[in-house]
Amino acid sequence: MSLSGNVSATGNSIVTSLSRDHCTNISSKTADVLSFRHGDSMGHRFPAARSVISTTTRSVRPFKVFCVDYPRPDLDSTSNFLEAAYLSSTFRASPRPAKPLNIVIAGAGLAGLSTAKYLADAGHKPILLEARDVLGGKVAAWKDDDGDWYETGLHIFFGAYPNVQNLFGELGINDRLQWKEHSMIFAMPNKPGEFSRFDFPDVLPAPLNGIWAILKNNEMLTWPEKVKFAIGLLPAMLGGQAYVEAQDGLSVQDWMRKQGVPDRVTTEVFIAMSKALNFINPDELSMQCILIALNRFLQEKHGSKMAFLDGSPPERLCQPVVDHIESLGGQVRLNSRIQKIELNKNGTVKNFLLTDGNIIKGDAYVFATPVDILKLLLPEDWKPIPYFKKLDKLVGVPVINVHIWFDRKLKNTYDHLLFSRSPLLSVYADMSVTCKEYYDPNRSMLELVFAPAEEWIARSDSDIIDATMSELSKLFPDEIAADGSKAKILKYHVVKTPRSVYKTVPDCEPCRPLQRSPIEGFYLAGDYTKQKYLASMEGAVLSGKFCAQAIVQDYELLAARGEVVAAEASLV
Repeated sequence: MSLSGNVSATGNSIVTSLSRDHCTNISSKTADVLSFRHGDSMGHRFPAARSVISTTTRSVRPFKVFCVDYPRPDLDSTSNFLEAAYLSSTFRASPRPAKPLNIVIAGAGLAGLSTAKYLADAGHKPILLEARDVLGGKVAAWKDDDGDWYETGLHIFFGAYPNVQNLFGELGINDRLQWKEHSMIFAMPNKPGEFSRFDFPDVLPAPLNGIWAILKNNEMLTWPEKVKFAIGLLPAMLGGQAYVEAQDGLSVQDWMRKQGVPDRVTTEVFIAMSKALNFINPDELSMQCILIALNRFLQEKHGSKMAFLDGSPPERLCQPVVDHIESLGGQVRLNSRIQKIELNKNGTVKNFLLTDGNIIKGDAYVFATPVDILKLLLPEDWKPIPYFKKLDKLVGVPVINVHIWFDRKLKNTYDHLLFSRSPLLSVYADMSVTCKEYYDPNRSMLELVFAPAEEWIARSDSDIIDATMSELSKLFPDEIAADGSKAKILKYHVVKTPRSVYKTVPDCEPCRPLQRSPIEGFYLAGDYTKQKYLASMEGAVLSGKFCAQAIVQDYELLAARGEVVAAEASLV
């Protein structure tokens, strides 16, 4: 599931921020707007008349907040967790190579980090190159001048992410996940300020806990709608994975209508789910994506249980992976942007040429960037090859992530992820409550996913903030006004990602490539590559394991190829 924002086609998210003086109360000074790109900043004066900025200092009355994290659920005994654990163990148990391979990997997002980690576990020497000065790719984050973090997306870790959960365990950082109560909470647009809950009872096994959660909720769907939806789902429940994959050609909306499910079910539930999964609406999203999520959520007792990371992803998740890689002899290099994939006469990779002029050679090469970046750098000689030609249909979806710091603690919220059911917003959370590192007892920081974003990605940040405030006034009618006359904005950050995860539209499944390419010694990793979790953090991690597995399986071939290259070089 992809509740995350991400990386543009040029490898850079566009970040704009409105900042205040670093103080405990609202600053009386006019705030600055900072635009960040490629790690640089450019200052702009902010219009003093803007109504959302307080021009006087005011005291903030402390508001007592109750935050309760739940124990880690019992995931280790599930079949998917054990399958993922076994795959991890094969790298550690594989015979130590007589001569470790040097594998050059482009992209230090979760796919690249996963590839490097498991190759290092197998005794090889990954060289991981990241174009930017920050780890994480689609889970990257930055710290502003006040010491506050802002992220490319709102990242949720599900119980149904077995490879991600194994990764946390292997790194010894399970305690960094803050598990929340087993619920899904939706805003009620027809009742501003109210929410509807799906609560999964812990005493029931799957799928009974999910069925109970649906049956007990009578605010979003009527009983006749529930019955028709359940009947419509029967083929998916009985047909298994084969049926799920066969639905790739239908959009969510088309599938629902074909199964006789009322349109109101799509409106009430699946607009929110579609935007949370892939940042697009049900008329565009492939039904396969929804069925995969429902399959995991209904078949695994804790599959839909959610956790927040206790701090920024680069520090709390990515850095431990880097430490592990480096402890085993691997390398991770930031600010190493690839300019060109240079080829040998036989069409295989000769080296990666960096923008700073450096040449990086290896025994094998991996591209673990978003698919749009791969397509930009794809050698002309490779483009006609069907394996690469099919990538044309895979295109990243635009998404915008918004962070707003308010001058007070908002009361109409939960220590949880919330589905806004807004036409402009997907999901949101009060990170000052849900995340330990971002905790603030006196002021709220809302992090919101603005999606679908295609019509907004080129709009100004002030337009995006105005639109967000208008939507928030419906979610917080007693606390937030569109004109800023209630809760005041202290500062904000807007992170635009023109090309995020691949857009999971109908008929794109056949275009997703396997990790082993037809070019000897060249491999792919990324959530767009072939694996069953589609565009998600779990998909990215699993793709990295599959990529590492392919390279380990090809060891003899790659080692022999390296000897030939070395012999040819000695004759020159």
